[in-house]
Amino acid sequence: MKATEIIVTALGNYQGHQISQYTLSNAAGLKVNIMNYGATITSIIIPTQDGQTKNIACGFDSLEGYFSEDYLQNAPYFGCTVGRYASRIKDGKFTIDGQDYNLAVNNGSNHLHGGLVGFDKKVWTAEILDDRESHTLKMSLHSEDMEEGYPGNVAIEVTFTLSEGNELSIHYDATTDKTTPLSLTNHTYFNLSGFSNTIEQHRVMITSTTILEPDHTNVPVGKVASVLSTAADLSTGRALGECFAQMETGFEHYYTFDKPDGELALVAEIADPQSGLQLQILTTEPGALFYTGFFTSDKLQRENGEQYGKYRGLCFETSRYPNGPNIPNSPRSITKPKERYTSETIFKFIQQALT
Repeated sequence: MKATEIIVTALGNYQGHQISQYTLSNAAGLKVNIMNYGATITSIIIPTQDGQTKNIACGFDSLEGYFSEDYLQNAPYFGCTVGRYASRIKDGKFTIDGQDYNLAVNNGSNHLHGGLVGFDKKVWTAEILDDRESHTLKMSLHSEDMEEGYPGNVAIEVTFTLSEGNELSIHYDATTDKTTPLSLTNHTYFNLSGFSNTIEQHRVMITSTTILEPDHTNVPVGKVASVLSTAADLSTGRALGECFAQMETGFEHYYTFDKPDGELALVAEIADPQSGLQLQILTTEPGALFYTGFFTSDKLQRENGEQYGKYRGLCFETSRYPNGPNIPNSPRSITKPKERYTSETIFKFIQQALT
């Protein structure tokens, strides 16, 4: 059975542009809402075993929620597409082919998530694509040469596809006319309990025993560290609450995957034992920033009162290496003209039967 038609809903206007929300749904009743401001996932609605539904992603039902004073001050990047470069670049500086570049600095001394006006704050062009088995939403954006300090005119396409097997696939494709750093990711915060609890009961397994060790400004500079026998070792699966008891601010760790770079493979499994909902994550990326939301403001909530805040949502940001342009041999952190940037991450939702 084919997915139902993508529904388009007007959310409002931003800087003279119409902002719309696109609802992707399948026959199983899974719905993913995405708006063209920031190519942002605003909610993920999952059917429950008792015939009800629950939302498992941080976000808002109105456009105004993304411009509230509390949201802008906290800047949690709920659900958005991040670019030109995900995570931090140390001191907002890098060198390519002997040319020094200075980026906008927006996180202490560092550049974060594309700068002051990254892809998360852009209005994307949306196009609905049909095939025989699913509906796909394609978002397109043009980033101009020297925008936020980055060289090159870059054309970006991000496609969101929801399958009948409850898989949400996000595929990234980009080209540039100048050599430039490029690392795209999605910044959805998940809570598989539907926000009835914190994420402390969530059990997380990551297929990695190594992280990029950050410096005192929280930026990796090249050192790879083992997490075996530490609170950050999730290689065999652990409840997050057990880890938090040994960690001052929870997880904000970039895990490197033990797989061929560019190969699509399972890299993480996240489960909520109470509801039986499981999330499997597959990616072509060399690693992911795992963040458990310690710094998310408790003032943030959806219009229906759904509460967000500390340890109430987790991110799994598949991407190139943070600070990749400044780390020797960082895989595919730089994209050249006549090359094509590609990346895919799949979020697969599985409802386990409760005994």
